[in-house]
Amino acid sequence: MNKIVFALAGNQNCGKTTLFNQLTGSNQHVGNFPGVTVEQKSGIIKGHDEATVVDLPGIYSLSPYTNEEIVTRDFLVDEKPDGIINIVDATNIERNFYLTMQLLELKIPMVVALNMMDEMRTNGATVDIDKLSEELGVTVIPISASKNEGIAELIQAAIDTVKTSTLPGKVDFCSGAVHRAIHAVSHLIEDHAERLGVPSRFAATKLLEGDEPMQKRLGLSKNECETIEHSVEEMENDVGLDREAALADMRYTFIEGLCSRTVVKGAQSKEHLRSIKIDNILTHKYLGIPIFLGIMALVFWVTFGAVGSFLSDLLSSGIDALTDIVSTALTNYGINPVVHSLVVDGIFAGVGSVLSFMPMIVVLFFFLSILEDTGYMARVAFVMDKLLRKIGLSGKSFVPMLIGFGCSVPAIMSSRTLSSNRDRKMTILLTPFMSCSAKVPIYAMFAAAFFPKRQALVMMGLYLFGILTAIICGLIFKGTLFRGKPIPFVMELPNYRLPTLKSVLLLMWEKAKDFIVKAFTIIFAATVIIWFLRTFDLKLNVVSDASNSILALIGSLIAPIFKPLGFGDWRISTALITGFTAKEAVISTLAVLTGTSLSTLSETLGAYFTSITAISFLVFTLLYTPCVAAVAAVKRELGSRIQSIGVMIFQTALAWICAFAVYNIIKLF
Repeated sequence: MNKIVFALAGNQNCGKTTLFNQLTGSNQHVGNFPGVTVEQKSGIIKGHDEATVVDLPGIYSLSPYTNEEIVTRDFLVDEKPDGIINIVDATNIERNFYLTMQLLELKIPMVVALNMMDEMRTNGATVDIDKLSEELGVTVIPISASKNEGIAELIQAAIDTVKTSTLPGKVDFCSGAVHRAIHAVSHLIEDHAERLGVPSRFAATKLLEGDEPMQKRLGLSKNECETIEHSVEEMENDVGLDREAALADMRYTFIEGLCSRTVVKGAQSKEHLRSIKIDNILTHKYLGIPIFLGIMALVFWVTFGAVGSFLSDLLSSGIDALTDIVSTALTNYGINPVVHSLVVDGIFAGVGSVLSFMPMIVVLFFFLSILEDTGYMARVAFVMDKLLRKIGLSGKSFVPMLIGFGCSVPAIMSSRTLSSNRDRKMTILLTPFMSCSAKVPIYAMFAAAFFPKRQALVMMGLYLFGILTAIICGLIFKGTLFRGKPIPFVMELPNYRLPTLKSVLLLMWEKAKDFIVKAFTIIFAATVIIWFLRTFDLKLNVVSDASNSILALIGSLIAPIFKPLGFGDWRISTALITGFTAKEAVISTLAVLTGTSLSTLSETLGAYFTSITAISFLVFTLLYTPCVAAVAAVKRELGSRIQSIGVMIFQTALAWICAFAVYNIIKLF
């Protein structure tokens, strides 16, 4: 059977990713803040192996002003999908239809999924679906993606539309001067558009809007460009608006008339009224940031104190018990002592020490998922805009930074959503200062070992110190490397919604799975290598004292660099190096090098650290270069190996300076 490819297109916050999950059964996380879909994601439609749907970034138009718009338009124009599923928020239908008008011009088989119909009905509003379908010239299917209503009908309508090659019945919704300009340009560029494989009307409207990328793609001559500009001047003079406003006015005039004939509006939605009341408090000019800090403090207390710590201790006891059982079994079997050491002192000590912190990661993302899905994190971006502008960024940069608390790799990649190259590069440099979840095991272990009664406070302090460092660096960058003003910040605040259990559980499962996979791949490999280097000398003889091992020789060469910071032991410097592969490996390496079980590691650390040097060590691990995967993401986004190496050197040097300053300041007191 022939393969069918659908493009799933729609505005931000219209339920697009939720619909994608319903269509494909994908385990993709559903967020409730703009910019959650950074890259194209694809999946096979359930029950239809021949049909694939590609989830495109949420956009408001096909004008190439942002990276999301460029990604979406390039896919639609270059990849030429067999069909489009255009998802529209029924509660905000006028604004959503602006993109629909542009999609219709592409002359690709299309169906409109009118989402959130349950909310619309609750507000007493209705839509004449048949009349709307007739006037748009495409099939319109009412759905509720979050409740899985109308999905089967939508799938069948989309597949039937493609198989019958049913093109949109209406694409010409202009009149007057705009109508004359579009058709004049359309005839002028008809052969160019045919060669490019795009409808001439679509290309014409893009040219009238001043779309330079489209002009270059069409390969127009100088005379043709001048003729088009003449048409633009006539249009602007006749309608009294500039070129972009004229096209926008044309589309909205049609949309207003369409909605007046097909939509019966109800009362203002209860969800919206409720959201306004909540926002009066949560986005308050003075209370917004303190409330956010208070909420995060509560999350940290529960995660690293009341619940997460208890669950981690429970898992740790289980791992220790399993280690003892395996150790006894291997001894009774009479296995070679070297192999026994590899399994018990290497694999179990290294991988087990990291796995024990998985409950903390899962609990942390349980709360972050709730905050995200309710729509609160979109408010935090709005509240943080004023603060971020003082360091040269807009509130939109808060989204990548927020993702950075989970993992630096997707956070750095999500900087693509920023339309300004200046803001994007600056955000990439500052995002690694947000403590990723991989650093949680380090923080938790040292906090439990040296500050048992203040674990949550120490964790909160580290997160805030990272944010403070980013603020200071931002202020420096603003006046040096990145002069200029940040991009204007425009964000639609979604209504507050109750998070779905499925969405929360999916994110928790994703994080647990990622953690387990990393533990049994990267950390497993690093643990075995560390064990080997610690067990043998240069002549590959088994050493009785680890200080005579290959690893000790390597670590001793680097250790003097960290001596001014208070931790000059070769074991510590070695652990920091392995942290470059994955930050969790710092704890697994310390467990292997000190030859202790997880339950006694916190006690053993006292032989190598004091409370002061522990703080210095935590500050260094907070700020020094992220893992190799994050560095690769930096290289990919900046497009330069030299710049990515420069970022590594800058962050490590800054970490050393900050740790040195903290160590010596605390010593004074």
